[in-house]
Formats: sequence, structure tokens, C-alpha cells
Amino acid sequence: MLLTETMQEVKLYQDIINEGLRNIKFPEKPVDLYEPIQYLLSIGGKRLRPALTLLSAEMFDCDAHAALPTAMAVEVFHNFSLMHDDIMDKAPLRRGRATVHEKWGTNTAILSGDFMLIQSYQFISQNDPAVLPSLLSVFNRTAAEVCMGQQFDMDFEKSTNINISDYIGMIRLKTAVLIGAALQLGAIVAKTDNNNANLLYQCGENLGIAFQLQDDLLDVFGDSAKFGKQIGGDILENKKTFLLLKALELANEEDRLEILSWLNKKEYNPAEKISSIVNLYNKLNIQSYIKQEMNRYTDMAFSALAEIPIAENKKEPLHRLAETLLVRNQ
Repeated sequence: MLLTETMQEVKLYQDIINEGLRNIKFPEKPVDLYEPIQYLLSIGGKRLRPALTLLSAEMFDCDAHAALPTAMAVEVFHNFSLMHDDIMDKAPLRRGRATVHEKWGTNTAILSGDFMLIQSYQFISQNDPAVLPSLLSVFNRTAAEVCMGQQFDMDFEKSTNINISDYIGMIRLKTAVLIGAALQLGAIVAKTDNNNANLLYQCGENLGIAFQLQDDLLDVFGDSAKFGKQIGGDILENKKTFLLLKALELANEEDRLEILSWLNKKEYNPAEKISSIVNLYNKLNIQSYIKQEMNRYTDMAFSALAEIPIAENKKEPLHRLAETLLVRNQ
């Protein structure tokens, strides 16, 4: 029952956001600037981040529609970052559809992404002047941190000296800070005090780290039909995830050399590589370590949420949503 109730709540927020996105008015020309934006925004996505903005505003008795411009800013900014990430990653697909740079070319994708960044600030500017400085402070900080996280991610591809602390720091910037900001921005729109808004940020940031760790886990040990991605993709791409870094940390010399051998091979059988690395992960019990880390960050998130001095029933929707999105392992 709780799962059904939570999904119904999220769908209500998604409907509000999707209606807002459909109502964006673009100029008629130049078509190739605006059409890619409409295309990317129309091909779906969970709308989780803007939904969190609406949810957090309602926690403090603010109507969700009043927080819609801020939620739109969060969603448009998120899609801007995806458009540019796809260019850097040379990704052919996004949500099962051709990426913008594949359809319109790299130069157009860069310009359309730049316009989306500008547009996200236009949405922020629609807020009450009384809260605008605080909103801009959080939004500016977050935008800069997301760019830093993307650069660290690219740097890690070339580096051979990455540890787990480095990795957690990277995913905090690339992924978690926007989830934290989505909650904090909604609280600011609702005009709650700074302590409440900061506690919601801490909650979201820690949830964001837990979400990314769960993605790492599911990429290797998940069900491809449910996960929606190829299982073992991170292994084939030599991504320095928590699982790989923990395996290198725990492995004896023989196992460590085997892992490094697979990382250095230019030609190999993909299925054999995935199988060999997964066998080593199982041998080293890597699943237990990443589940412990996921639970640690989830517990920190819920501890921050518990500190907010409002009625428990107002915090329950966020608590339920986080529980349904995370695979809890006690």
C-alpha cells in the first residue's frame, strides 16, 4: 500500500512538472536552437529532482504550484547537464532515443545546452524577490559543483591513483549536490528557516550518494530488465566505481594483478571479462561492503530529516519516497 501511495504522490508532482514543461513558449526561430531542447525535455525521465523541490515546499505548507518555477529550473538545468555530458561521453542514446548531438550535431547541442542553462536562471528569476538571493546562492553553488564533478569524472578515466574517498567526493559533486539542492530550494521557496533548508540539503545530498552507490551495485548485480541498462556496462568501460576500487583495496597480489590485467586489455571477450570481474567481486564479498556504505549514507540522510522540527506526517512522503527508491540492506 505504501509503495502505491508513494508512486501516486510522485505522479502528481510529475504531472505538474510535465504540464509546466509543455507550457514553455519558445520563439519560432532559429528552429535548430529550440527544437533540440523540446526534444530532450519531451523524451521523459523520472522528474525526480523537480518532484523533490515540490515535495519539500509542501513539507512547509507551501502549495506545490508556487514552487513550480524553481522545480522547472532544477529540471531544465539537469537536462542541460545531460545534453553536455552526452557530448563529452560521445553517447549515442539517451533514454533509448538518439542523443541531441547525434541528431543535430555537436555545435547545435552545445548551443542548445547553453540556452537551457540560461533558461533555468529565467525560471529562478520568477520567484519572490524576498527569497531570490538565497535561491541564486544555492543554484550558483550547485551549478559550479556539478561542473566540477563532471571534470573529476573525466579526470578519473585517465588517473591510476583514485581511492574510494576520491570517488565519493566525485559522485557527491556530479550527482548528489543537485538532489540536495532540489530539496533545499523548495524549502527556501516555502520561506522556512535556514536550519530547516540546510537539514533538507544534507538529507538530499546523502540520499544522492546512496542512490549512486545503488546504481553501481545494480550495474553489476542487478536484473537488466528491471534496471533498464546492460548489466556489467561499468566493468566493460573500466569505470572506477566503488566496487572496483574496493576490490583493488582488498585483493591479494594475485587477484589484484588479474583485475589490472582486465583493465589493461584492449581486446577481450566482453562476457568473459564481466564474468571474471564479478567472480572476483564475489570472492572478496564486495556486495556487502557497498551495501554497508549505501546504508550508512541513507541513515545519515534520515537522521538529518529527523532533526527538522515539524510534524512527522509532513516528513513521511519524503521518507517513503527514499525508501521506495533505495534497496535497503540491513
